[in-house]
Order: sequence, then structure tokens, then C-alpha cells
Amino acid sequence: MKISTTKRLERLNERYGNGDVSRRTFLTLTAAAAASAGLSTPWMGRALAAATEVRFDGWGGVVQEAIDKYAFQPYTQKTGIKVVQGTFGDEDEVITKIKTSKPGDFQVIHSSGVNYYIKYVNAGVNAEINEANIPNMVNVLEPMIEPFRKITPKIGAVPYDYGTTGIAYNNKVISDDEAREKGVGLLFDQKYAGKVGGYADMTTRVWYAALQTGQDPNNIQDMDAVWAKVRENRDLAKKFWSSGAELMDLLSKGEIVVTDAWSGRVAALQQQGQPIGYIDPKGSYAWMEDMLVLKGSPMAECEEMINFMLEPATSIAVAEGQNYPPSLDPTKVKLTEKIEKLPAFDPTGSMNALTFADPVYWANNEDAWSKQWDRISKGA
Repeated sequence: MKISTTKRLERLNERYGNGDVSRRTFLTLTAAAAASAGLSTPWMGRALAAATEVRFDGWGGVVQEAIDKYAFQPYTQKTGIKVVQGTFGDEDEVITKIKTSKPGDFQVIHSSGVNYYIKYVNAGVNAEINEANIPNMVNVLEPMIEPFRKITPKIGAVPYDYGTTGIAYNNKVISDDEAREKGVGLLFDQKYAGKVGGYADMTTRVWYAALQTGQDPNNIQDMDAVWAKVRENRDLAKKFWSSGAELMDLLSKGEIVVTDAWSGRVAALQQQGQPIGYIDPKGSYAWMEDMLVLKGSPMAECEEMINFMLEPATSIAVAEGQNYPPSLDPTKVKLTEKIEKLPAFDPTGSMNALTFADPVYWANNEDAWSKQWDRISKGA
């Protein structure tokens, strides 16, 4: 009797780990089987402990506050599962921590799209999601999901929001007409020396230097010209910021009058009444964010949480709170007027108007370009 029951429990544990049975079904069946046979196994304790909480790491600030208020708190109230939260300012740093941690120490990451997804895949730390356990994925924009499928047919991440890194400027100093006329050139304008800002990130610095030299950021032919522009931009800058909170502080205090900027953070400033304009010049950097699940995570709970986050009412509330459009297809789900007015919002659902980084191209150049950017950022 005990032998057959143990085998049943092992098979059930395997199905639970694969996401083929829900947490509630798993707990009910294991408890009943173990009690009837008087059995206890080490993996049962681990599974039961893991089922009580999910670890989430995100970008902090107003973005994570919106997710916590409109998604995590209602999810915990509904399921009893606690979401233990951490934050990071640089996703490369959290990837380094994940590589040296035990499976399960990190579980769900609010990650920066396919160009970061490929890093997790190359490190071998991504999980495989059972999409049948996330029925709300039917409403997610297919153009956002497809790039993940090209990297891993069985995906380990679900797109959640998107935005752009366009050009923000102080309307008291720079008019809308001047911004539209100069576009990316505002970041390199000697007129604003000492009042220029920018994201302290290799991808952003190279991307806008490429645009300023008239090149395709996904197919750069003259890197010498790009690095020359990166240095020019560095010499004009007052500060390269490293977080959304710092970006908003620099703009609101007038310490910088022009910078590349995240669309949602600019929208937040505009809603506060700050005199900040925003444009997305042709080819400006577009990005998506996703909920990425790592190996060793309690898959059923993570999938249940992500499905809850994708409920239209939840996703819309989070989008309005963080000022980034949701991954929901606007041709399937009625979105609000506030979302439709957000910078970067694509009413067609095609995403054709946005320019995303080619993940393979950027991954192939990541190491060499990061080393060069590190030298330039230090004054080389």
C-alpha cells in the first residue's frame, strides 16, 4: 500500500511541477493520499512551503507601486498567497545574482523584453510556462509574444506592458516646434551644454548615437562614428541618470532641460502639471516588459499570479497606475481613454509604428559594446 501511494505522490508532484494540476488540486490530493497511508516525503514539505508565497523582483518606484496596489494585494486577498517583493535598478545586476543563487531564490522578474530574455535563456535559468494555465494570454498582443517564441518555442515569459524611450524636454526652455525640428539632435545640441541628461545604459547611448549618425541601430555599419557621438553626448551631459525616480527628479527640478526618457515617467510628470514635452522621433527606442519565470519557481502559483495580472480589469488598473500601455490587444479588449492617450500607445495592436531592438544582433555585440561604453563613461 505504502509503495503504490508513494508512487502516486511522486507522479502527482511531477504533474504539479509541470503545471498540469493546480495548487489546490495538488494540496488536496497529496494531503488525502499521505494521510491515508501515513506517509511523509521531503519534497512534500518543500512543495507545501513554496505554495504559500511567490517571490517577485521589479523596478520599484511608481511602476511597482501600481503593480502592488492593483495586482498583488488583490491577488493575495483572493488566494492567500503572499507576494514577497524585491527591487533592482539595473537588470544586468539581478541576472548576475540569479546566476550565483540557488534555483527558487528568484522566481518572477519584471524583465525588459526579448533583448534581456535571451540573456536568461543563454544562462539556462528560464523556466517553461504551461500556457494552458494562463488563459488570459488569449488577450495578449501576438506581436509582443512572437519575438519570445522565436527564441524559445515554449516560452518562459509573458509580455505585460510596453513603452518608448523618446526625448523629453522642458517646455519653458524648448518649444514643441524646436523639439520636432531637431528630434534626436536635441541630445547633441551645444546650446544646451550642461543641461543635457540621459539614461546611463549602453543600449540607449549607442541607439541614439546611431540615429544621430543616420544609421539603423539594428544594423550599425560605422561604430567609430557612433562612439564619437557617444563621447560628444557625454561631454554635453550634466548627468546620466540610473532610475526612473532620478529622471523625474532631474526634470522636475530643471537641472536638465532635455534627455532621452521613459514614456511612462514623462506621462507621470505631465499629470503632475510639470512643463515637460515629449516626442518619439523616427526610430526611437521602443521596448516591452514581461513577467519572466525562473527555474525552481512554484510554477502553478506563478502562472496563477500572472493570469490574475492579465485579467482586463487588473491589467488596465495597473497600466493607468504606472502610465505604460498594457500588453492587452486593443482590438479584443476595450481600454480606457487614459490609456489611449498614453505616450507610445498603439491603437492598432500591430506594433508596426514601434522600433524594437533585434535581440540576437544586440546580444552578439553586448560584451564588446558594454566594455567600450564603460571606458567612455569613465572619460576615455
